[in-house]
Amino acid sequence: MKKCMNLKFFLTAILFASAGYFCQAQEQILEGGDSFGGAYKASKNWIPPRDTKAIEKLHEFQDLKFGIMYNWGLQTQFGTVDQSWSLCPERYDWNKRPTPYENADWATYKKVYEDLQKTFNPLKFDPEKDTKIIAASGAKYILVDSKHHDGFCFFDTKTTDYKITSNVCPFSINKNANVVKVMLEAARKNNLWTGIYFSKADWNTPYYWAPQFGPATTRSENYKRSEHPEVWDKFQRFTADQLHELTTDYGHVDILWLDGGQVSGSSINLAEIAKSARERQPGLLVADRCNGGGYEDYLTPEGLHEMPTHYLADAWEACVSLGDHGWAWAKTSKYMSSETIIHLLVKAVARNGNLVVGIGPDAQGVLDPEVVKILNEIGMWFKVNGEAIYNTRPIKPYESGNVFFTTKQNGTVYAISIQSKADSLISNKVRIPSALVAMNSEISLVGFKGEKLHYQPVDHDMIEITLPSKINLKETPAVSFKISKRGKK
Repeated sequence: MKKCMNLKFFLTAILFASAGYFCQAQEQILEGGDSFGGAYKASKNWIPPRDTKAIEKLHEFQDLKFGIMYNWGLQTQFGTVDQSWSLCPERYDWNKRPTPYENADWATYKKVYEDLQKTFNPLKFDPEKDTKIIAASGAKYILVDSKHHDGFCFFDTKTTDYKITSNVCPFSINKNANVVKVMLEAARKNNLWTGIYFSKADWNTPYYWAPQFGPATTRSENYKRSEHPEVWDKFQRFTADQLHELTTDYGHVDILWLDGGQVSGSSINLAEIAKSARERQPGLLVADRCNGGGYEDYLTPEGLHEMPTHYLADAWEACVSLGDHGWAWAKTSKYMSSETIIHLLVKAVARNGNLVVGIGPDAQGVLDPEVVKILNEIGMWFKVNGEAIYNTRPIKPYESGNVFFTTKQNGTVYAISIQSKADSLISNKVRIPSALVAMNSEISLVGFKGEKLHYQPVDHDMIEITLPSKINLKETPAVSFKISKRGKK
């Protein structure tokens, strides 16, 4: 089995390389099926946007640094499975079905899953409350899930009845039924950039898993496009129509975040879709994940194992799920701490990236109280240290040990020392490269006004900053030092 898997991946790698793609899609699976394999590595052939307004917007996007991905799905009614993947005919340890249906045949389970539409009624969903929580976390943008791979639409599309606003769904009569609409409206009120998550793959439409060709056996379409171009043409039109709706009927949109890497942008004529969308949404950023072709406006490495470990000149955004059970809510999820997220954020920013964190409500429409607590803790840290993060760029040497460096356009430099809350600073001294400190520099601790810190040269290329003992930094996950010219604020 392992030899077969190795051969499969070897051939897949050759295929992607020959096509000009140098990153593995999320949909490839690690040997043994333990997790998503190579989940959207940073591409080696990234092409910046060619649209002038999108280029300008990309620079603004790089100032934002921190975002939240708002994930939801019918499967929250099960409480134990992640978005969509239990539907996939490929069976692995990471996409198990709920216990009653573990051994059900695929067609039976697909009907059970899709019938969840008839019982989905999240009466406690409060878009105003959730976007305020997100804004208070320090996030500057939001990516709202419009449709995951299962094809269920959280917007009032005219292309399918498999949507939250269908009469079949009890929540359809609720004032907040058009989730994408109300979430984006609430986000704008809270000064958040607005983005839309959209899966190009769709496991509900008859143009993707086409019933006339028998049961699906993989995550990809169940027919050859070359043999049935008329069916694929219908899928292309279906997808284009949904994207047209999302970029026409939902107000100003900053980001279109396209998932489902087995459907490349070129296969659905994304060039025309993006051109049309930008006529209505000037400067729209399009992140066609991993597929390149000029519509991967910034890279989206996924998961802790794919987050860049050093500075990258390309524009990128690391995406991680706050919970360990996938991107959407599950009652069994255990969450990363605020300390872990802050450390990931600091590293991303010093390496030229952004960080987006995935969260989502339960089947009642409520965010887990533990998630709210974590987001609040991140927000409290931002209130003190935000100036060292927002509107900055990395500066060489980018990082030194557990200290990471950013700079403002005016020349102010920041050194951000990450630490364990449990340990606090191991000592009251922090070392940074002397090249970052001019002879007439002043160093202060961000969040502590007025007091200048003592520093002195040590070794041949470092300086050592001394913190007064009266400054209590216990339980602070990261502290920021501001390095500026003497007398400059």
